[in-house]
Amino acid sequence: MYFGSKGWYVKELKKLGIRTYEGKKLESYRTHVLASLLERAHRESA
Repeated sequence: MYFGSKGWYVKELKKLGIRTYEGKKLESYRTHVLASLLERAHRESA
């Protein structure tokens, strides 16, 4: 899995316990949405 790929973002978000967003599975979102979700999750945990 390549750093920055859609699969990488899904894997990292699942590590943080995030499996869905707005009632939909992470896999159904595009990469830029997942990137902003991960960034927001890191910001909130800091």
